[in-house]
Amino acid sequence: MLKKTLIGLTAASAATLALAAPASAAGEGGWILTSTVEPGGRINADVYTGLGHSACTPTGPVTSAGFTAPLKMVGVGNWGHMGGSTTAIKRPGRYTASYPCSDGRSPTLTFTILVTPPPDTTKPKPKPAKPQVAVKPAGAPQTGDGSLG
Repeated sequence: MLKKTLIGLTAASAATLALAAPASAAGEGGWILTSTVEPGGRINADVYTGLGHSACTPTGPVTSAGFTAPLKMVGVGNWGHMGGSTTAIKRPGRYTASYPCSDGRSPTLTFTILVTPPPDTTKPKPKPAKPQVAVKPAGAPQTGDGSLG
């Protein structure tokens, strides 16, 4: 019974992490890049230089025609972790991104800027509310004549 419970908890934890994590692609050079993004959305990259022979230390920013500006890497934590973010351009498509390594390589990954669906014009627009008509009193008995009777 305990074994089944532990297996169930492990599966639920893995599913939760899979749903919560943003879509990323991992590639040569020990780095990760957001794989899909909305037009004008945020693109994140992480490089792990302490992962062994496939990792390389960036000597410049991550560049791509799909970025509004180069993605500059900064040290984030222990064990050679560097990361950064930039903004995607507004034009949908598939783009490549790369950065120069200290050993001469230039690891490359691809990402996709999604197509934003057009606004739904099939829904009827709500009708504006009619303005409320002010009720005017008919005369002195309804408003009082000003005397303290």
